[in-house]
Amino acid sequence: MRKARLLTTAALAVASAGLLAPPAAAAGGLEIHPATVTPGTTVTVHTTACGSGGSASGDASAVGAGAFTLTGTQEEDHEEDAVGRFEVPPSAQPGTYEIVAKCSGSGASGKQVTGDLVVTITSTAAAPEQQPVAPKGHVKTGVGGALGPDPVQTAAGVAALAVAAAGGTWLLHRRARGDRI
Repeated sequence: MRKARLLTTAALAVASAGLLAPPAAAAGGLEIHPATVTPGTTVTVHTTACGSGGSASGDASAVGAGAFTLTGTQEEDHEEDAVGRFEVPPSAQPGTYEIVAKCSGSGASGKQVTGDLVVTITSTAAAPEQQPVAPKGHVKTGVGGALGPDPVQTAAGVAALAVAAAGGTWLLHRRARGDRI
């Protein structure tokens, strides 16, 4: 009985490891650089799905850019890449758009690959001089605090309040005694 449990446990462990393992990355997917853009940005798209020297026809009409062509590159490190470019139109709205490329030519003809392009209104990589700056110093709103920037004015205000409080107390005391003013 114990042997049966060990075998069952081992079988479940192997099966669950296979189920829980992340799926292998799809070979030759559509890579988009940069993946997050603002309207008016030029985007570079490349894939290895079309094979060495392959080409593809791209479709960026989802974002409003229309068709573009991916052609084989002559770079030594990227001999199997098909590369293309398109510009995101200035009228593009924020959102995630699917960009599609369909291989043409030799062995991979008709193979379709996709990738996601995210369009935002603001740039994610703002230059240091464009970073927001925190305010410093006092804000002149017309409403003072107990410890304002000028100690003379603060002392004068405290003295005026003390005189008013003393005078009000003296008047209430006289009224309570029945004295007339």
